[in-house]
Amino acid sequence: MADHGTILSQIRKWGRTKITNRINEEKIKKTSLYRWQYRLFWYRNGRYGVNAVARAHRHYIPGHIWHITHRCLKREFLLKYVKDRHRWSQWLYEAKKRYGLVILDYAVTSNHIHLLFYDAAGQDVIYRSLQLVAVRTGQEYNQRKSRKGAFWEDRYHATIIEDGEHPLRCIVYIDMNMVRSGVVDHPEQWRHGGYNEILSPRRKCILIDYNALSQLTGFNDFESFYTSHRRWVNAALRQKKDLLRESKWTQAIAVGDENFVATVKKHLRSLPTGRRVRSTKEGYELRKAMVPYNGHSEAKKWDIHTNKICFWNEKSAITE
Repeated sequence: MADHGTILSQIRKWGRTKITNRINEEKIKKTSLYRWQYRLFWYRNGRYGVNAVARAHRHYIPGHIWHITHRCLKREFLLKYVKDRHRWSQWLYEAKKRYGLVILDYAVTSNHIHLLFYDAAGQDVIYRSLQLVAVRTGQEYNQRKSRKGAFWEDRYHATIIEDGEHPLRCIVYIDMNMVRSGVVDHPEQWRHGGYNEILSPRRKCILIDYNALSQLTGFNDFESFYTSHRRWVNAALRQKKDLLRESKWTQAIAVGDENFVATVKKHLRSLPTGRRVRSTKEGYELRKAMVPYNGHSEAKKWDIHTNKICFWNEKSAITE
C-alpha cells in the first residue's frame, strides 16, 4: 500500500467526481489503496466533519516553545458547551499519553483554543497531537449535533517563543483570555484552562508538565514559578480595565529578544520573505509586514491620501 504522503498527493490531483467514477466504473471494492484514497479525500472535504490534518503555517524549528492558536470555523461558538470544552481537554490528555507532548499551559474558550507546549520530541509529535485533538473534538460534536462540514479553520497559527520571561508573559496572556473578553472577573472562575491546574496542581490526569514549565521560564523549582506567576496575574488583574489583546502572541512568527528573533528569521531562510523584525513593548517579534491596499487602476487614484488606505486583516475605518 502506498504511504500517507503518496495518497495525499494523488488525492490533490483527482477531483471528487473522478475518484467516484473510477471506483464505480472499475468496480473496485473500497479496500486497499483505493479505499484509503476515497476515505482521505472525504476527510479533507469535510464528510467526517473536520479536516484530516490541522495544518500550521509552514515554519518549524525543533527544540522550542510553541504557542498554538486554533479557531473554530468562521469563529463560530462551536465550543460554547461545557461538554465540548471538557472533551477537548480530555483528548489533549490522551495526546500527552500517546505521544509525550510537553504541555505548559492551555485555554479553551467558546470559539478558539490556546495551547503552549515545548517541542521535546520532534515535529511528528506536534503533528500527531494536534491532529488527534482537533479531529476527535470535531467528530464528536458533529455526530452529536447531526452536523456536517468542517469544525476548525483550515490552519492553526504557531508562534515560536524564546524561553525565559517571554513564555511567562504568554502564560499570563493565555490565563487572562476570558477576563479580557469580559466573561469572568478572575481566571480561576474559568474552569477550562491551565490557571487552576497551576494554582492547585493535580495528582492525576495531569496536563501541565510542572518541571518543564519551571525550567523553561527560568526558575529553579515550581514554587518559585508559582509565586511569580501569581504576582504577574494579580498585576494584570489590577489593570484589567486597560487590558488589550496583544497580537504578537497570535499573529507573530517568533517572539523573544532581538538576537533570537533574527536567528529564527535566518533559520527559516526563504520563508520569512516580506516579514520583518519589529520592536515591541517587552522585546521583539517576527511577523509579516502589513501591506496597504491602494488602488492604481486609474491615474486619478494614484494620489489617494494615507487616511484613505485600508489595511487587510486589521480593523481600520476609512475616514471621510
